[in-house]
Amino acid sequence: MSAFDKAVQKGKAKAEELLGRATEVYGESHGDPAAEAAGEARRLEAEAEEQALEGGADRADEDDDGRAGAR
Repeated sequence: MSAFDKAVQKGKAKAEELLGRATEVYGESHGDPAAEAAGEARRLEAEAEEQALEGGADRADEDDDGRAGAR
């Protein structure tokens, strides 16, 4: 995948994430649990897609639970 294609895919994922959040907020403010759930699902799927596109950028920190003592 070229750098341009990757940037386009990340942009699409971010747009889906924002649309999901907007749908979720609409559901919360209008008392519509179906819209709230659909928005949350759309947002979470977009976040997962965005993380998958990033590859291993943040994987070094995944094992750190914050409980290791100082050396």
